[in-house]
Amino acid sequence: MIKISSQLEGKTFGLFDLETKLKPKGYAIGGGWDYDHGSFDYKIDDSDGYQFLRVPFKAVDGSLDQDGVMVELLQPFLLSHKYEDGIDDEGNIGNLSASFNQFAEPENPDAEFPENYISLGKTLVRDLEKLLLH
Repeated sequence: MIKISSQLEGKTFGLFDLETKLKPKGYAIGGGWDYDHGSFDYKIDDSDGYQFLRVPFKAVDGSLDQDGVMVELLQPFLLSHKYEDGIDDEGNIGNLSASFNQFAEPENPDAEFPENYISLGKTLVRDLEKLLLH
């Protein structure tokens, strides 16, 4: 994980407004959100695992499932997930378990971030600052 300093840290926005501005730029709300926090993720690459720019946020007025919730942006960071190759050789999984465990667990959820994408991640953060603050 590589943290990126940003003027966005500590700034408060309406979650709906953020979604309206960020989704057309390729950002998606990450799957690990909860009622009080979440993140916007931008997939940088997926050729060897997944490399993301993640912009975390926390609810400061309401919860994320409520209309009009306000969120505070936290420090953006670059994240790399490398997934296991192949399939389960044993195949010891039942139908109920398979319905909840459809995707492979990361082989290394904190994999080293490719050097060539660090400057791109910093540029993406600067672009977000321009979009949201100016």
